[in-house]
Amino acid sequence: MKEQKRENFGSKLGIIMATAGSALGLGNIYRFPCEAGANGGGAFLIVYLVIALAIGTPLMIAEFVIGRRAKQGPIGAFRLLGRGREGQRRTPWTLVGYLGVVCAFLILAFYTTVAGWTLGYLGKAAANHFSGQDMTQISQQFTDFTNHPWLPIVCQLAFLALTAFVVARGVKQGIERWSKLLMPLLLVIMVILCVKSLTLPGAAEGLRFLFAPDFSKLTPHVIVSALGQSFFSLSIGMGALITYGSYISRSDNLVTTATSVALADTFVAILAGIVIFPAAFSFGIRPEAGASLAFTTLPLVFQQMTGGYFFCLIFFLLLVIATLTSTISLLEVIVTALTEELHLSRTAAAIAGTIGTAVIGVLATLSFRTASPIHISGRSFFDLLDHVTALYLMPIGGLLIVLFVGWRMRRKDMLDELSSGLVSEGSASRASRFLATSIRFIIRYIAPVAILVIFINQLT
Repeated sequence: MKEQKRENFGSKLGIIMATAGSALGLGNIYRFPCEAGANGGGAFLIVYLVIALAIGTPLMIAEFVIGRRAKQGPIGAFRLLGRGREGQRRTPWTLVGYLGVVCAFLILAFYTTVAGWTLGYLGKAAANHFSGQDMTQISQQFTDFTNHPWLPIVCQLAFLALTAFVVARGVKQGIERWSKLLMPLLLVIMVILCVKSLTLPGAAEGLRFLFAPDFSKLTPHVIVSALGQSFFSLSIGMGALITYGSYISRSDNLVTTATSVALADTFVAILAGIVIFPAAFSFGIRPEAGASLAFTTLPLVFQQMTGGYFFCLIFFLLLVIATLTSTISLLEVIVTALTEELHLSRTAAAIAGTIGTAVIGVLATLSFRTASPIHISGRSFFDLLDHVTALYLMPIGGLLIVLFVGWRMRRKDMLDELSSGLVSEGSASRASRFLATSIRFIIRYIAPVAILVIFINQLT
């Protein structure tokens, strides 16, 4: 298939850093500990790891295959590849591309609410606002912040503007360059926090909660939550991987790239657990504390540590960095759709995507207000967006993607993409073909059944 002229990532490291940046966001550092804490710790971790590696990685590969084969974003990729051998001008598969873009848009909308919190709390940490305060006072700070008439919105819009600045600069000069800077910094900060957390008295109890599974707590709800978390964490079903896949050159192997990203993603999720749970147990904090774990309980924990000001500051810097790497990938999906479908310039598309996201995102931020909150069907607007995307749009999108790659794409095209970038001589060639065939088998048979069974279970 003739490739369209398109900007590519400049290096293998850039691909991994950018794609890992999409995956290694609040989904790992903020959302994973919350989900693990609410779903039994170790049992949830094992189910999450199995789903992420056995199902998530093939799904990631499938999205890469679509993006690189078409060299277009989700909408254009499904439109082009969905025509099949008949070459029809229209195909219903294009709707899957639109689904991915809508999913990315909705996730970015509510994600920037928490992004604004991280920016605001980085400022609080820098100003030492938590010093000398007890749990009640710190909890009140969070309530006051989320109920402030304009501050959380300003923080949210500032974060969106920073995201738009990076995306508007393009793939190499924007996304890749910033990912190479932010990802190593994120890892260094996490390691520092892990070392500190493990030295706290009572840290062993937190490690047991995370690594010693109690399978009596394993329920269908836990499995569904692990599926939703793995999809959210790996950026599956939201168009980001298809978009990034379109920037990967033919000399890079998709299997090794996806495996590297999945391993990095699970590693950082585990590191996040090591940062949070030993600290929480050391100070008698419930592991199922949820969102308050990051914004109310951990500030209290940090101020009771030696060097607490420093560790509190770098923790919220970590959250800001992790969030930014993810918002960049989500906005890129929207910008790609606008540039390809409406032929806008990258700068104009970044501005338009940011404005559209801000309109919906502000509603999600306002839904946290105690007075006149925004609720729909008994859920806050924020929770509704989170619920719909994590438990419905991403699994449905993931299912349609594996069905498309496994059953609609030509076998030759798929195997060609999977084999590209591997050594192709002698036994190595046979091994690469076997690996590609095995991955295709998983995408075609195992992944759809697993997603469908878990998805149906949550509806019953």
